[in-house]
Amino acid sequence: MITNLAQGVQAFTSNVYLVTGERTVLVDPGANFDVVSAIHERVDGLDAVVLTHSHRDHIGNLGAVTDAFDVDVWGYDPSVDGVDHAIGDGETIELGDHEYVAIHTPGHKDDHLCFYAADAGVLFAGDLVFQNGSFGRTDLEEGDRETLIESIDRLLELIDEELAEMHTGHGPSVTQRPYDHVELAAQMARRA
Repeated sequence: MITNLAQGVQAFTSNVYLVTGERTVLVDPGANFDVVSAIHERVDGLDAVVLTHSHRDHIGNLGAVTDAFDVDVWGYDPSVDGVDHAIGDGETIELGDHEYVAIHTPGHKDDHLCFYAADAGVLFAGDLVFQNGSFGRTDLEEGDRETLIESIDRLLELIDEELAEMHTGHGPSVTQRPYDHVELAAQMARRA
């Protein structure tokens, strides 16, 4: 089961996904709200924290979560403060009851990863793409529009057109033809 712990939070934060099942994992701890209490309301502990990328709105709560749950953190770049283990492009990681492949998708940030479980039809898109063809900012440090477009194109090659769920770093999750939203993001990023 996937729950967005940041739903309804009125602070500057990313979405925060608690993925429960065989392995209880937090995808992006978010920032500026009491995520520890939100986790405690639902589960007794965490098996891991996984990062889509290391922008402050996604990792501001990282220290509080690792202190409260004594848990290791996985991300693309182990030189980032707080990241214990590297996840390389194409490596797999278990979230909940499914194996997800990590897809390195720079352009918004150099250490950006998406996570895709083909059997479950689930994609964690981070800040690469959002609902209705929106896409991650490229005007921040490490942002690059051409690289972002290449990452979206690569994602389209790897995910199935029958994708069932896309959980984004901001805004609502997409459960109605999410593949179409990724395709639209590829088109919109070229036009902007």
